[in-house]
Amino acid sequence: MALETLTERGAAQPRHGWPPWLRSIWQHAYFYSRTWRSSIVSSFVQPVMYLAAMGLGIGALVTKSTGTVSGVSYLAFVAPGLLAGSLLQLSATESTYPVLAGLKWIKTYWAKVATPLSVGDVVIGHLGWVAIRCAAVATIYLGVMAAFGVVAGPLGLLVVPAAVLSAMATAGPITAFSASQDDDTPFALLFRLGVLPMFLFSGVFYPIDRLPRWAQLLADCSPLTHGVHLVRSLTLDRSLAIGCLFDVAYLGLWVTAGIWMTMRIFTKKLVQ
Repeated sequence: MALETLTERGAAQPRHGWPPWLRSIWQHAYFYSRTWRSSIVSSFVQPVMYLAAMGLGIGALVTKSTGTVSGVSYLAFVAPGLLAGSLLQLSATESTYPVLAGLKWIKTYWAKVATPLSVGDVVIGHLGWVAIRCAAVATIYLGVMAAFGVVAGPLGLLVVPAAVLSAMATAGPITAFSASQDDDTPFALLFRLGVLPMFLFSGVFYPIDRLPRWAQLLADCSPLTHGVHLVRSLTLDRSLAIGCLFDVAYLGLWVTAGIWMTMRIFTKKLVQ
């Protein structure tokens, strides 16, 4: 049924000559075309609400109490952290229920491998679509940050790819985890014990050096910590020091490991 639906509606049949993995991305874009209006509105509203509440509301109290955080206003400090944290939540959402739907409930991934598309095309299609979604949201978020006056210089143009890299560092492993599940029961634990702690303890709202030493070591293992540091450095137009290069390399390792794990699990699921 899923294969017939894709064929009849043309979701998996873009222009002739497109590479197979791009056809896989096209299918995701086709289904997203039904709901993009509501998501675009929320993509604008969320950063405005976050920055107004955290940056201006709580920021006013922080400024009154301590003056600055890491040498900048609290709004300038928290805005890039909220960007990276929001993309973590988006990538986690796109890498859980849609994956299980494609493998078990709607079985669109089975429909894809029944065509000339390979398992690799399916994996690249899924992760590529997550990257596109994150890039779109990051672009909107960056525009709102610029309107709030917290983008300090030209390095801010690199914020979008840096934020996407941060998001994809978690999207791959979460996709692999989701593909290994038989139902959605573990997803609640994933968000409560994985995504939420990363969001709260990875330097989004305060410098991690305020944490106990053992907690700092745990926070340093989180890909979001390095994503926040990288995005914050670019937003504040700080020089691309060795620390930023290490952030890129560390996030790249997570992305590579995520793709490798996803390929292995998708192959076990789809090739029988």
